[in-house]
Amino acid sequence: MMYDVIVIGSGPAGLSAAVNVRQRGGSVLVIGTAQDSNPLYKAERIDNYLGLPGLSGKEMLEVFTEHAKKMGVEFVQNRVLSAMNMGKTWMVGAGSEVYEAYALVLGGGIVRGQAYPGEKEHLGRGVSYCATCDGMLYKGKKTAVIVYGDADKKEADFLSGIGCEVTLLDKPKSVAIEDAETGVLLTADGEQYEVSCVFILRPSIAPNDLFPELALDGNFIRVDRSMKTNIDGLWAAGDCTGAPLQVSKAVGEGLIAGQAAMAYAVKQKA
Repeated sequence: MMYDVIVIGSGPAGLSAAVNVRQRGGSVLVIGTAQDSNPLYKAERIDNYLGLPGLSGKEMLEVFTEHAKKMGVEFVQNRVLSAMNMGKTWMVGAGSEVYEAYALVLGGGIVRGQAYPGEKEHLGRGVSYCATCDGMLYKGKKTAVIVYGDADKKEADFLSGIGCEVTLLDKPKSVAIEDAETGVLLTADGEQYEVSCVFILRPSIAPNDLFPELALDGNFIRVDRSMKTNIDGLWAAGDCTGAPLQVSKAVGEGLIAGQAAMAYAVKQKA
């Protein structure tokens, strides 16, 4: 299905952007991972969000998500692996599915953690970011799965279900990947595993990996007053654009980005 706007990220900025697309009559898809992977989810109490004092991060995300659903926002729980500008539209790959829209909004927050040593060098030949996409290539073979939340363990279960021998590693502190005779040699927290493939299931991929031409200011995405990036058809909002890393700021930027992205989509369709 074609959407007016696809929002990457289901935190406050992404949900605000999506609600404001719907407020202007547009169709919008939010693609994000499980809410418990959002740092806000773990906040015990938030007192500086106007009108909703005293909520936990989990409760606030539930309120925001329910609002978006009532507005008609569509959701897909998955991690975005690729995005390609096709001229007038964008194609976005999430898991094994591809979605299309006229405009994109990045609202995925900060990507915490750098690529592991050897990760990028072995991507596509011993490293994958999607077990359900690439798992059949390693049917019956030894694999390792690095997970960051309980929802990721479903992908490990999928690999077990197709006959893979799976080593599950939950948020290891140190990881390195090297060549091996067959596959790759994974070193995680001092233990070594020779496997055919390492599946790394981070909640999200760094924005400048998804969009190599994306302009940054340090570790943050450079945007103008309309939250537009240097790439045509792409907006960003929330923690990914810089401090202060606050819910109020994320929601406000999401509003601006959603409205601007929808206006752009209307022009693209004309």
